[in-house]
Amino acid sequence: MSGIWTRTLPALVSATLLAFLALPTLSGCGGDDQEEAAAQQQHGQQQAARQPGQGSGGQQGQRPAGQQGHRPGGPGGDQTAVPVAVDATTTGDIASHYQATATLEAEKQAEVLARATGVVGELHAEEGDLVAAGAPLLTIDNDEYRFRLEQAAANTVNLRARFDRLDQMRAEELATEEEFQAARADLAGAEADEGLARLNLSYTTVRAPFAGRVTGRLVDPGQNVSAGNALFVMADFDPLLARVHVPSREFHRLQRDQSVDLVLDSNGTRMRGRIKLISPVIDPASGTIKITVEVSEYPQGTRPGDFAQVSIVTEMRRDVVLVPRGAVLTDKGETVAYTLVPGEHGPTAERRIVEVGFTDDDHAQILSGLEAGDRVVVKGQRSLKHGQAVKVLEGPGDGQGRGQGQGQGQGQGRRQRAEG
Repeated sequence: MSGIWTRTLPALVSATLLAFLALPTLSGCGGDDQEEAAAQQQHGQQQAARQPGQGSGGQQGQRPAGQQGHRPGGPGGDQTAVPVAVDATTTGDIASHYQATATLEAEKQAEVLARATGVVGELHAEEGDLVAAGAPLLTIDNDEYRFRLEQAAANTVNLRARFDRLDQMRAEELATEEEFQAARADLAGAEADEGLARLNLSYTTVRAPFAGRVTGRLVDPGQNVSAGNALFVMADFDPLLARVHVPSREFHRLQRDQSVDLVLDSNGTRMRGRIKLISPVIDPASGTIKITVEVSEYPQGTRPGDFAQVSIVTEMRRDVVLVPRGAVLTDKGETVAYTLVPGEHGPTAERRIVEVGFTDDDHAQILSGLEAGDRVVVKGQRSLKHGQAVKVLEGPGDGQGRGQGQGQGQGQGRRQRAEG
């Protein structure tokens, strides 16, 4: 038994020693395999990153220096050109105006009153009719007035015959001077009565006091009227008048026959008038002066009572720098305009603070900040910033700058499509 153990013990020791020596070798082989697998995985990722942009040359699709890691439009990307419309500053005349609202009035307007008492008979005119001066408007039944005239005329004939007879008798000394003078006085009284009767008869035909238009009929046929009753309202529309009250400080800047602009509120029609009258006194309650504007020519259909915006020139400035009114805007409490200046890749916008003088419907006077000939942005300026690249779509733009702006925008679009 001891002999078996003696022979087996050296064999076990030898086997254990061989196993212990083999462990480092197995551990080294496993580490090499893991490192080789990790290297292959990293190499595959690099190949995949290069593959979408690589072509046959192996370098296409790589971004230029300075653009690595950035998308267009983000930090470090290309700036997109803003489309704008531009116009050039000019020199010209501009005026300061006093503006007010006035009501158009007829130059002549009157109520036609009855001067005889009676019943309204026939109507000769109606509302809206244009009548001449002296044209009949209506007739009052006049039988009574005709009879009175005939009576007065007969008395006149009788007294005239008596006067002629006494005149002949006086020549033959058959009548006294007193009888002759009394006959003359009676004849004169009869002639006066006949004239009064004839005048009263004429009042039964109501006539237009002036040429114009009938604006109102106030009675109907068969209606009994008395002297002093209103029958018609008439107005003369040629010309129309507008009365405006202007501050007294403007008095020395106004003169008769000065041109005035008017705009009808109803349809926006523009008209021209002239200052016809300037009141010589100042209203102490309001501190204003009454100005009467005459409008001789106006569109058909314009009537008294229409409202109009009246604009009177109070000061004129000539040969000043003008820009389209839309080019001037208020930004952060400042009055600014954007001009075009040359840039590296085309025109760019330059923000300028301007001082504005007079303005009208179309233009603004520039006192400082711009010069004649500068190109200013008139459309699209509200989305601009100082130094922003622009693309001129309308107006007197630089042809080269416009092409560069368009080419730059197209190139950016191509890059975005390639990179997307």
